[in-house]
Amino acid sequence: MSDTSETTELGEGYDQANEAVRHQVDEREDATVHGVHDDHPGDHWSDLKFVYLALALALVTALEVALSYMVDDLGPVFLPALIILMLVKFFSVVSYFMHLKFDNRLFSLMFYMGLLLAVGVYTATLLTFKFFD
Repeated sequence: MSDTSETTELGEGYDQANEAVRHQVDEREDATVHGVHDDHPGDHWSDLKFVYLALALALVTALEVALSYMVDDLGPVFLPALIILMLVKFFSVVSYFMHLKFDNRLFSLMFYMGLLLAVGVYTATLLTFKFFD
């Protein structure tokens, strides 16, 4: 195996680029060892906030289950209420547990477009079978 300091067949520019990458990796490893993560400074939640969000999602789920026992009492409000609660849970899980709130907006856009497409197809299917009549 050859010494990393000698010039390769690809030239000196290639070796300088490799050295720059090695330097960046070493800096990141040092930051990780010392507990410093600067990918998204100040953006990430503490564990306690995630626990609070999980409890809130459990309450929303309990509300959904309670609503499912009151189908006859709620009438036409039942389905829109469940869809709204579903959207609240979806956006909470995607934004915080999947960390899309802290990532590039393109990733969020892809998820939300997928949700919009799924709800549109679901609604079109229900309309086809005259579910809302």
